[in-house]
Amino acid sequence: MTDAIWDKLQGLAKPTLVELFEADPDRLARFATRFELGAEDALGEMRFDWSKTHLDAAHVAAFEELAAAMDFDARRKALFDGDIVNPTEGRAAEHTAQRGVGKEESVQLAAEYHHKTAAIVEAILRGAMGEVKHLIHVGIGGSALGPALAVDALAGEGALVDVHVVSNIDGVALERAFKACDPKTTMLAIASKTFTTIETMTNAESVMTWFRENEVEDPYGRVVALTAAPEKAMEWGVDETRILPFSESVGGRYSLWSSIGFPVAMALGWPDFAEFLAGAAAMDEHFRDADGIDNLPLRAAFADQYYTRLRGCQTRAVFAYDQRLALLPDYLQQLEMESNGKSVKVDGSQVDGATAPITWGGVGTDAQHAVFQLLHQGTNLVPVDFIACIAPGDDLDEAHHRILLSNCFAQGAALMAGKASEDPARAYPGNRPSATILLDDLTPAAFGALIAFHEHRTFANAVLMGINPFDQFGVELGKAIAKQIEAGGTTFDPSTEALLALAGIG
Repeated sequence: MTDAIWDKLQGLAKPTLVELFEADPDRLARFATRFELGAEDALGEMRFDWSKTHLDAAHVAAFEELAAAMDFDARRKALFDGDIVNPTEGRAAEHTAQRGVGKEESVQLAAEYHHKTAAIVEAILRGAMGEVKHLIHVGIGGSALGPALAVDALAGEGALVDVHVVSNIDGVALERAFKACDPKTTMLAIASKTFTTIETMTNAESVMTWFRENEVEDPYGRVVALTAAPEKAMEWGVDETRILPFSESVGGRYSLWSSIGFPVAMALGWPDFAEFLAGAAAMDEHFRDADGIDNLPLRAAFADQYYTRLRGCQTRAVFAYDQRLALLPDYLQQLEMESNGKSVKVDGSQVDGATAPITWGGVGTDAQHAVFQLLHQGTNLVPVDFIACIAPGDDLDEAHHRILLSNCFAQGAALMAGKASEDPARAYPGNRPSATILLDDLTPAAFGALIAFHEHRTFANAVLMGINPFDQFGVELGKAIAKQIEAGGTTFDPSTEALLALAGIG
């Protein structure tokens, strides 16, 4: 049945973006939507503009038919009901429950965990654990990318506690954190779902050695554990009162909303972290309740599928015209590529088309002087997402922000319209797609909704492709071989053997 739908989609006309606007005077109203972050709480608004993509009425109708054929409504309901949506591991995916939207008992448990986290955060900020100026947060993957992005986006120089997120096993990363921190006023947060992740636990041990070498009294008293395996944290030496658990059904790249968000709450204070959760919950409710093209994450997924499957686009670019969101492309790389970079369907059969594109990006206006040459005149068609805020994040002359936004909007217009020239080197073909997410302001609520939007967009894409976005076995093989190398006694290919010998390993 879906083959016939894809055949229909392949056979539809492909007018240019300019032609789409000319043919439909209501196109902007149809594909650009204002999203309220909570009318009663006055948390602001966001604008999602997908009008500069090649979606039209015919494509939308066919994609809605595809969503129905792939049982989108049932898959979405299963997600929010806390049913098993990760069949290869037999798990639910209950990150929305951390925001208060989901199965009742899971929402209640998340609230209890949040209550404990809030109590510890508020106690530390009040000075109950002595003077705390710095926090070294060790984790990897979602346990690090999410907190690093959120702290950078929302706290900046005004952080209540100076947070250093360390994920890399490369000792240089940890040494840089040491140089920026006073051990006598530093706490350690260990973020590991299993409390066995080798990179995280190695870094944690090195922080403890640093504490001891600098004569910190009761080093274990300076540790907070963020984990779904509290018994492992206790075995390691963390006091039960400073273990902040989260549910096994919360995946790593979706864990920012759980106790993994502890460093964010430390940097912002709990009230702002609660607002961050509320913004995400507003997007959860929208995604749960809206249908078809009116559903913003599903609309984005329709466009993603159009470019990946119908236009053969192998990449998607994300450019944040806001320095505070510089880490957003990195975060989305993991969210989208680890979730949907699969080659088999839920039932184990091979996929019948392209799945996740390569997500990449940068910060405007820096990227304009680097990669935009390819976007405007290169041979690759690259869908682009622009993300910007109406309110500036600085107190400088307003010219800074005016020029920033002017460049952001100009790039989308130029990609679409292009420019003819008798000189081929100065000709711009145009008809190159972009979408824009415009925030009123980068508040905790708006940021929460932005991240939740991308989570649901990723899930919607997975449903349309028939794949499981919640496992990640592709990351395991290289790690397993690394453990074999550490253990010794295993023979590898000649190239690898030569590299090991040169590095003096084995």
